[in-house]
Amino acid sequence: MTESLRPSGEYGNPAPVDPEWPPPPAYAPPRQPAPESAQEPAPQPSSAFTQEPVTEPAPRPASKFAQEPAPEFAQGPVKRKRARGPAALLAAVAIVAAAVGGGTAYGIQELTGNGTVAAGSAGTTVVPVGKKGTVSGVAEAVTPSIVEISATSNAGSSTGSGVIITSDGEIVTNNHVVSGASSIEVRTSDGTTYTAETVGTDSSKDLALIKLQDASGLQTATLGDSDGVRVGDQVVAIGSPEGLTGTVTSGIVSALDRDVTVSTDEGEGQRQQRQGGGWPFEYGGQEFNGDTGSSTTTYQAIQTDASLNPGNSGGALIDMNGHVIGINSAMYSASGSGSSSSDAGSVGLGFAIPVNTVKSDLSALRSGSTT
Repeated sequence: MTESLRPSGEYGNPAPVDPEWPPPPAYAPPRQPAPESAQEPAPQPSSAFTQEPVTEPAPRPASKFAQEPAPEFAQGPVKRKRARGPAALLAAVAIVAAAVGGGTAYGIQELTGNGTVAAGSAGTTVVPVGKKGTVSGVAEAVTPSIVEISATSNAGSSTGSGVIITSDGEIVTNNHVVSGASSIEVRTSDGTTYTAETVGTDSSKDLALIKLQDASGLQTATLGDSDGVRVGDQVVAIGSPEGLTGTVTSGIVSALDRDVTVSTDEGEGQRQQRQGGGWPFEYGGQEFNGDTGSSTTTYQAIQTDASLNPGNSGGALIDMNGHVIGINSAMYSASGSGSSSSDAGSVGLGFAIPVNTVKSDLSALRSGSTT
């Protein structure tokens, strides 16, 4: 009935009206601008509101929805973008970690200064990537950090080895190599010769620290963790037996925590060395390489079957990551027991001071202690 009333002119007004004045046009203008009035508020608000038309384009989702399922397509790109960020970050972290693995300790040392000792963890390696786990790789990485030491005293001369621990020439060696020395000469793997002075000694641990004069830019060894060493681990020994600088031998860790007794009397030991024997020591109630004398000290050592000979004392025992795990200190030499020279040489009985003992004693040695 409302439709019949509108054409009769009675729409909303019972009184007669002029037929020339049509009521519909009066309502049509407000209804037509209605979409325009809905669009007018858009420019008035801030830019935050102007972004809504971009996020609610009705036609766009409709056209894409016709081609692909809307929920999967709309959410797919968003999820992929969010996943790429963390994935790229994780990839970058993995690459950095791999790059750092080989050179962490050396980098830290270079950044913190010459007096900082490089220390490695079980997961790091200083061995070239292509030679990791090989004796040749360990030798290539560590040999430049091992030196030959020639010490002269009133009792005579002795030859040993040492390990460079700072780029300006701090070297760890055995106390019995330099104790009582009036002069010390050090030769590096490239043949360069330096004069050195004793900084500190600890006869109870058979350790000493010497310092090269006017040295810089030396390649340093990385000190490992001897607490992680296990029987059967493969090891490499580098030193200067009989003055043969940079000699490399290999073997395994054959025992741990061996109570080894060595002489603290440099005169007695150097006399034995001049006679062709190694440094005298005791183990299991037996003396090796001669009389240890009345002044001795006992420490717990790493036993190895890597070939050690006179002159290896003070050199490095190294794991397959290139970390120094011990300082070679005592070895059995048959020629020192009255045997003929043909019997001389290693018989697979060598001992090394654990590197953790070295690290714990380093501050005392640097302070000039001469115990």
